[in-house]
Amino acid sequence: MREARGRASRLLRVLKVIFKKPPRFKGSSEKFSGKNFAKCRPSTPCGRLSVCEAVLQPQCPAVRRRCEMSGVKKLRTDLTRSTNVVYQAHHVSRNKRGQVVGTRGGFRGCTIWLTGLSGAGKTTLSFALEEYLVSHAIPCYSLDGDNIRHGLNKNLGFSDEDREENIRRVAEVAKLFADAGLVCITSFISPFTKDRNEARKVHESAGLKFFEVFVHASLEVCESRDVKGLYKKARAGEIKGFTGIDSEYERPEAPELVLKTGELTVNECIHQLLELLKDQNIVPSEIMEEVNELFVPENKLNLAIAEASTLPTISITKLDLQWVQVLAEGWASPLKGFMREREFLQVLHFGNLLDGGAINMSVPIVLPVSSETKQELDGCVAVALEYQGSRVAILRNPEFYAHRKEERCARQWGTTCPQHPHIKMVMEGGDWLVGGNLEVLERIKWNDGLDQYRLTPKELKQKFKDMQADAIFAFQLRNPVHNGHALLMQDTKRRLLDRGYKNPVLLLHPLGGWTKDDDVPLSWRMRQHAAVLEEGVLDPSTTIVAIFPSPMMYAGPTEVQWHCRARMIAGANFYIVGRDPAGMPHPVTKQDLYEPTHGGKVLTMAPGLTSVEIIPFRVAAYNKTKKAMDFYSPECHADFEFISGTKMRNLARSGENPPDGFMAPKAWKVLVEYYSSVQKNN
Repeated sequence: MREARGRASRLLRVLKVIFKKPPRFKGSSEKFSGKNFAKCRPSTPCGRLSVCEAVLQPQCPAVRRRCEMSGVKKLRTDLTRSTNVVYQAHHVSRNKRGQVVGTRGGFRGCTIWLTGLSGAGKTTLSFALEEYLVSHAIPCYSLDGDNIRHGLNKNLGFSDEDREENIRRVAEVAKLFADAGLVCITSFISPFTKDRNEARKVHESAGLKFFEVFVHASLEVCESRDVKGLYKKARAGEIKGFTGIDSEYERPEAPELVLKTGELTVNECIHQLLELLKDQNIVPSEIMEEVNELFVPENKLNLAIAEASTLPTISITKLDLQWVQVLAEGWASPLKGFMREREFLQVLHFGNLLDGGAINMSVPIVLPVSSETKQELDGCVAVALEYQGSRVAILRNPEFYAHRKEERCARQWGTTCPQHPHIKMVMEGGDWLVGGNLEVLERIKWNDGLDQYRLTPKELKQKFKDMQADAIFAFQLRNPVHNGHALLMQDTKRRLLDRGYKNPVLLLHPLGGWTKDDDVPLSWRMRQHAAVLEEGVLDPSTTIVAIFPSPMMYAGPTEVQWHCRARMIAGANFYIVGRDPAGMPHPVTKQDLYEPTHGGKVLTMAPGLTSVEIIPFRVAAYNKTKKAMDFYSPECHADFEFISGTKMRNLARSGENPPDGFMAPKAWKVLVEYYSSVQKNN
């Protein structure tokens, strides 16, 4: 009893400091008995009740009874009231704030209010949407129910009164975030219609948009998830007043969106949320990363073919057709065809498409034509593109502009060396460029036995979905795979699993367009990759091998941004960058044309690639002690041997085997066969 009185006395002294004079309790402090305090669960290390717990904690049985007998309950209500205060208007307007918050202009402040049963998926969706928006330079913050109760609302319990106060506070905080220009996402059960309506009024009275989103999953689905074990405890009677069990959840009557999380994937839900935000002009349409295919719809195909047969033609090269395929399948979304001059200048000078928001596009995708062709077709409203006698596409409203070749090469490659293989093609190409909207008549087929590997971005996304991948990591390559490459991919998968991903999938994505003459041809590379998978160096069950149709440019850090963004369009969210990506030796000096580490460094800084995480290159070499490829350690330098590409090619040409563990034996055999066939042909 004496100890209890001492505690009560200390509590009153604390309250005296806070309120200047002690509150007038109806009962005396002596009535806080030691027996009642023993029923409380103080959180302070010394066993004493904090002020919040003693005064504001309704789930504490001793305090709750005393609150009902005294004026403490009234005191808490009184504390929420403010008098003699005047709202002060900001000097900074929302429009001005919207110009400087984030890198995409415009005020986007709003609140997305996710409501639903525990386990419906509110937190999962909230954090996923937050990650997506922030990665696309849209300022955003997620207010999670559990997180808020660790801080701002730690003094609230789960009575109806406390739940109402919980939502009131959160609504006010969300309003502040929205007023600051952020997209604020709240994930709270918020079971009562009245409270949600009040939250809406708080925003609408301030001129802010409020979107109520019902995260709908049946009680059975929520209970089957029950990650926190709360339903089990509620069924056992260990938790009272649990929503859905012994406390009612009032379903929204007219929410802006209903997400049936028992039927939809997280990505499908995020897509619906983004559609809502796009329709309400909160986010620009380009952040949807929609694949913009340029094929003529099947129901209009016959008319388009008939029209193409009547149009004047531009004869295109194999390289041009590869770019037609890239555009048609949507790898360069949101481009609608070959670049017009405005787009060409934006890409050449800024590395971005700027109309409608900055979109990373580091390489020009253009169609060169001769002066004669320009003179003949200038003024036409449409022309047909013809390859080897077949009309493959229609170019609408063509725009001709000068092909300033030297300036283009200097900016795209950082050199104008005429011996560079791709620069050589540019210099020998047409003096004019033609841009326009492209309508591709049919899917491009090369009939080389590899078309089944040429999956479009939409097809890849569907494959990832079918495999239930929760992370996709892409590896771009134009060379055979050795065990050093495999080590990078294996290590990436391990790290993703360590981070909590359950089913990471590798996109092994060799480049399938034009390459220089001394590179290993695509058909041989595909045979070699198949052998790597056959020997189990990479896991076939979690690997997709597909062909990226782009031509190679050997433009170093400029080109590697294109390679990365194209994989991002196809659904990859992790990208492995190797040493000297898209590089080559200088044709004259034979030194590296680009600094080998710059590709990886540029990717980590490049604008518009924030929705893909760059996995940096780690130096791998042959460990003579382990007889395997291993990550290089300077401390054990003597144990490592660096096997260059030149040495590898010389070994293959001579039919010799590399050190054990450098490459899968069957994969090495394919290389030996290739170089043997080259020598025979020569």
